[in-house]
Amino acid sequence: MFEIKPHWLNYIDGEWCDSARCLTVNNPATGAPLATVAEAGIADAEQALAAARRCADRADLTRARPAQRVTWMLRIAEEIRAVADMGAWVLCQENGKSLRDARDEFVEAARYFEYYAGLADKIEGTSIPLGHGYMDFTVYDPMGVSAQIVPWNFPVSICARSLAPALAAGNAVVVKSPELSPLGMCVLFQAIEKAGLPRGAVNLLCGPGREIGSHLVSHRHVDQIVFTGSVPTGQAILRNAAERAIPSVMELGGKSAALVFADADRKQLLDSVKSGIFFNAGQVCSAMSRLLVQREIYEEVVDAVVGLAEGLGVGPGHADPDLTPVISARQLDGIEAMCRRAVEEGARLATGGAAFADRAGYFMQPTVFRDVAPTMNIAQEEVFGPVLAVIPFDTEEEALAIANGTEFGLVAGVFTQDISRAMRCARRLRAGQVFVNEWYAGGIETPFGGIGLSGFGREKGQEALYSYVRTKNVGIRVAGE
Repeated sequence: MFEIKPHWLNYIDGEWCDSARCLTVNNPATGAPLATVAEAGIADAEQALAAARRCADRADLTRARPAQRVTWMLRIAEEIRAVADMGAWVLCQENGKSLRDARDEFVEAARYFEYYAGLADKIEGTSIPLGHGYMDFTVYDPMGVSAQIVPWNFPVSICARSLAPALAAGNAVVVKSPELSPLGMCVLFQAIEKAGLPRGAVNLLCGPGREIGSHLVSHRHVDQIVFTGSVPTGQAILRNAAERAIPSVMELGGKSAALVFADADRKQLLDSVKSGIFFNAGQVCSAMSRLLVQREIYEEVVDAVVGLAEGLGVGPGHADPDLTPVISARQLDGIEAMCRRAVEEGARLATGGAAFADRAGYFMQPTVFRDVAPTMNIAQEEVFGPVLAVIPFDTEEEALAIANGTEFGLVAGVFTQDISRAMRCARRLRAGQVFVNEWYAGGIETPFGGIGLSGFGREKGQEALYSYVRTKNVGIRVAGE
């Protein structure tokens, strides 16, 4: 157990800065106040953006050889690992997630910096033959100033997911942390500070999205926007970005489906259901929120999933239970409202469906709906909670039509022992990533992102690096040839 200091600051131009106003951060397991954080205002955002602009214009991150960026990033990874235990305790208390998962989040953040450190000196252009008397080649320039808005569900790892490739490519960055869960990101930036980056290379602001977030994404100093969050907020950001034609990476959530065929391995399936919808209390953009099950095994699978849900250990994150609280009272109310609507529309509640009445904090019962029609709201809209909709199907064609029948397209899954069927479905599923026989089978090395209302652009993997650079072509007429 670590002591959590009562007040936290923003990081601007190499300094930790207080503000006249502050935000209160609550513990989701109790609902009680945990700490306060300085609330950034417009003046703070202007200071951070100006610092990032100076860093970018001076080319502080690219003037030295790329090996220097490798050194900085490996040092960041080392410092993150050094604070992983303390940071995990802070994140667990402010976010509600299990202590085990909170520590994994810091370790994953370190891995992002290690992974992109390995690519920072390998951003290589190409030579293009134009014939005798010409030389032509491409180079990759950093975007400049990257504004990154981070969500509350995985604040540390998602911050690292975009910050690491941005720095590897030589960009200066201004990050807006989520108001509900900003403290773990302060720990992350304390670790980053020790790496000795140039002033202004990284800046951290915590403030309301409607004020600070809106200011960042519409500012003249911003050359790129990276956002993970809700569809309405993403659409508002894109309207701002469109006015100045600012490149953006958008990850906007999903309503992901797993297709379960009669020959599926039952243990693999149940293990994936447990992690797919109940991990982090279901507050995962790529959660397995729809389970499409072939009719001949439908009753068997529903019974098994209900048994799994009812057997989960529930408690505060520091106890490392199977199911932890959701982030806030507002989030809990929204989940319950969607469950009530599902019942009104005719879905059958197999288990759960409401908050735990006998617990303090924001604990939602693990919930399973059966006999869900594909057109019901519970099968179309993102719940962002531990709620699973189980839908029967008869044929492969029907399963694919149901799976592809939402406006989202983030991830999908197939559970079958038939490799030909798995490949057919993977090819036809409308999703940016497809898992076969294990939900979350990917890693930081695998590109991640969606289509449709799930957004565009890719995070993770080598492909993500090229979201943070601009291609420049140089054509030369060689005199005398």
